[in-house]
Amino acid sequence: MTKSEYNKGGRPTKGAAEKKKYRITVKLTTEDYYTLKGKTKSAGISMSEFVRRVLDKGNVIERLTMEQADFIRKLCGMANNLNQLAHRANAEGFYTIAPFHKLILAKIDEILNLIRR
Repeated sequence: MTKSEYNKGGRPTKGAAEKKKYRITVKLTTEDYYTLKGKTKSAGISMSEFVRRVLDKGNVIERLTMEQADFIRKLCGMANNLNQLAHRANAEGFYTIAPFHKLILAKIDEILNLIRR
């Protein structure tokens, strides 16, 4: 028997793609640590395996960009203007406010489209 045919027993060696060779350090608050520890205990898996599964199947929502935050501020200001127009429409009648109403709605639609991009 040659050496390549001889099986010493034990676990087969892992391929390069299967090996876990990167280690990271994460700092957590005490509350976050015990939350993670409780979730891993209830799931019956290690913390490493839990984090790997979250990476694989988890969902992280990206933060807003400065541009998107600016659009949202503008949208809030326009909502305030729309409320003022509604108040005036109730007091004076809708037909006197209609042109301003259409203008504000067009701007709101424009900003919503910019946010969606």
